[in-house]
Amino acid sequence: MLLYGRNPVLEALKDGRVTEVLVARGVEEAFVRDLQAFDVRVKFAPRIELDQIAGTTQHQGVIAEVEDLAWATLDDILDRAEARGEDLLIVLLDGITDPRNFGAIIRSAEVLGAHGVVVEERRSAPLSPVVAKTAAGATSYLPVAQTKNLPRLMDQLKEDGVWVYGAAGEAAQDVGRTDLSGKVALVIGAEGEGLRRLVREKCDALVRIPTRGQVQSLNASVAAGILLYEAARTRGTK
Repeated sequence: MLLYGRNPVLEALKDGRVTEVLVARGVEEAFVRDLQAFDVRVKFAPRIELDQIAGTTQHQGVIAEVEDLAWATLDDILDRAEARGEDLLIVLLDGITDPRNFGAIIRSAEVLGAHGVVVEERRSAPLSPVVAKTAAGATSYLPVAQTKNLPRLMDQLKEDGVWVYGAAGEAAQDVGRTDLSGKVALVIGAEGEGLRRLVREKCDALVRIPTRGQVQSLNASVAAGILLYEAARTRGTK
């Protein structure tokens, strides 16, 4: 897989997943030295060649050939929480098909202390270079897993003592007044559509983010970031 963007490439280098790096001529020497600190071949090319390879001008002057991103498992996520000695905090995505939203949610989840993200196989953006670029390197650290059936997974988590909160703009319960300590799953729905009926019914509670403007809904990744912050605050980590 081709990966582009400085933070994603540097994190992949730290993770040992890079086989070759292509750098645009004229990139500052300090960044080139950062790349050369790793045992990897660095090649130089005109910036327009990187534009053509990446299919975008947003590559920040670097493209790396890396091993494909691999899906984790639910056990990987549970093991991460256990290894840290923490109550599980997991993010469940119901129909997030925009890769930039997907990547931004992964980034927020990693930064704010979640143990993993889970998507439904047929209702998600794939793990792609755009996701990795938007996640700014977080895909190197945070387990991201798939499930065949999200409502069934929610039942499984609830049987294990996880409290499941779904984000819904019309909910009566304010997330800022919700205790998100203990084992928690946060469920984020698709842009525009929100949570599917069955997913909504499987939640233990629905919570809303209070808004004051004329636009009544937040971008899915922004909503996820706010819920994750509230969970981190409740747990005393922020």
